Amino acid sequence: MNVMKERRLRGAIPTQCEVAKILGVRPSSVSKWENGYAKPRADKLPAIAKLYGCAIEELLADDANNRG
Repeated sequence: MNVMKERRLRGAIPTQCEVAKILGVRPSSVSKWENGYAKPRADKLPAIAKLYGCAIEELLADDANNRG
């Protein structure tokens, strides 16, 4: 499971809609990120990392781990 989905499900942020509202994106974008169908834009990574309480490196490492 990716970092974003895992942290959201642990209670950091209850819904994808709330994440989308905070980040200024569509809920469908958050769903695609969490399910590995799309990647967030690089300019969104700092805000995502702050929101989920992790380092940008963790988001990127998670992506690398899911590939292999």
